[in-house]
Amino acid sequence: MNTEKFISSLRRDLIKQIDLEYQQGFQNYFKEPVRNYGVRSKPLKEIANKYYLQLKPLSKKEVFAICEKLLGLDYYELSSLAFNFCFRRKQEFTIQDFKLFTKWLKQYVSNWGYCDTFCTYSFGHLLWQFPELITETDKWVTSSNRWLKRAVAVILIYPLKKSVDTPKKFNLFLQRSFWVSNKLIKDQDDLVQKGYGWLLKEASNLDQKVIFDYVMKKKQIMPRTALRYAIEKMPQNLKQQAMVRN
Repeated sequence: MNTEKFISSLRRDLIKQIDLEYQQGFQNYFKEPVRNYGVRSKPLKEIANKYYLQLKPLSKKEVFAICEKLLGLDYYELSSLAFNFCFRRKQEFTIQDFKLFTKWLKQYVSNWGYCDTFCTYSFGHLLWQFPELITETDKWVTSSNRWLKRAVAVILIYPLKKSVDTPKKFNLFLQRSFWVSNKLIKDQDDLVQKGYGWLLKEASNLDQKVIFDYVMKKKQIMPRTALRYAIEKMPQNLKQQAMVRN
């Protein structure tokens, strides 16, 4: 495959789908500048389906090389497509992919959208597939990179949900969720707070009591942003209990 022709064709199709109103409002969702074409999710999904047909016959290595080229161009839609193409090869992931995925996370993830899309699909699947990789993310909790700190939490959402019917594996990811939340609990970055708060919220959908008990123990030191995220899906009476501070 001619990679340059593939990417040029893909970009032309994106340009045809530009929605100027959406493009102008897109930046409002982010604190940092994010380059984007302004393509809504439905046409973007159609483009992903169309172009993956060309990638399907290629090896995983070839697909990942194209993904990295797309990530390097640093447009929101191109990065979204890269993460989409990557996830479609999840059945071929190996433990060695952790090194490449970590490189992508450090080098190409520059906003919460990239972080969440990558970590709650491809990177999360890799962690679910190879739980022994969990400790490889330990040092992310003290990183100066806010996206690594957010990633160490949100990366657990996918494996937590996927292992709900496998008690031993589910407990492993649940306990890890508490470990991560404890490590990040006093972090001052609101996007990190929202990250582990979101993790706790998703966990509460699977085991409300254990998450509520955790929140009640930590509510005095947990930032209000994280606390609100964590209890968002709980009944009103539990929310009221959790929000009362001494």
